[in-house]
Amino acid sequence: MSVPTVKIIIPVYNDPDGITATLDSLFSQSTSHDYHVHVVDNDSTDRTPDIVRSYDDDRISLHHETTIQSSYAARNTGIRNADSDLLAFVDADMTVPENWLDDALAAFDAADADYMGCNVELTLPDDPPLAARYDHHTGFPVEGYLERQHFAPTCCLFVRREVFTDVGLFDHRLESGGDKEFGNRIHDAGYEQHFTDDLTMHHPTRNSIRELVSKDQRVGRGLCQLQRYYPDRYGAPGVPPRPTGIKRPDRDLPIRDRLAFSMLSTFLTAVRGLGYYQEFFTAENGETVRGSSERPELDR
Repeated sequence: MSVPTVKIIIPVYNDPDGITATLDSLFSQSTSHDYHVHVVDNDSTDRTPDIVRSYDDDRISLHHETTIQSSYAARNTGIRNADSDLLAFVDADMTVPENWLDDALAAFDAADADYMGCNVELTLPDDPPLAARYDHHTGFPVEGYLERQHFAPTCCLFVRREVFTDVGLFDHRLESGGDKEFGNRIHDAGYEQHFTDDLTMHHPTRNSIRELVSKDQRVGRGLCQLQRYYPDRYGAPGVPPRPTGIKRPDRDLPIRDRLAFSMLSTFLTAVRGLGYYQEFFTAENGETVRGSSERPELDR
């Protein structure tokens, strides 16, 4: 295939430092390929939009998603405004090497892929606390996600636009798990999914127990929402699905870390269950979902 113009979509909410790091990284690309960055602000209440506007560069556009508070809704807004054959998705706290785009396009072309996930490496702070070491150890097993669960996280994803035209956009009703649901939809439709370890994107670790708890509560709510909207695929709501993707501590770790990681993993599994049942009983009480009641489609 001929290499297309690439549009890079970045959702952001109240993260001026994260979006700065990501944009500086993207605009340091050493490439001859044409690319454009679409930042979608999800109704930030701080200086994040001003940071984006401060980049005096023809390769950036700022859009706003103020109707629905959802990273998936923000990505959908980006998709609607990005008229290219190939779309890349990056999160606002990611950084990439200067050859990221060239290597990604080469891998996408060689695999003749429709949907591609990239390798992600978590970066530790100086003198990392327990939460950061645990997050780094569990990592981003993108290859395993694709092999066993048929999806890649939206922080490191390339997708042909025609795929969205065919199967629809991300489901903005999901608080978490929208990347999994979309990837599963892609797999069921017979598109070619691919993982490349030829390039690595970088993501900072979560450095506090509070950040880990917030993430797992969100994941738990998303698991219940997946069952509510897609029971034929994920099971009927009421009983949480068995945990997946949880990595056991390596035996070569110091015994203190192994014990701490095991305890933290057990605790966070319980937090995920709590998030699940919070969502389950909220739905049982008749609370409405975010935005429309239907998954959005891309205009053909």
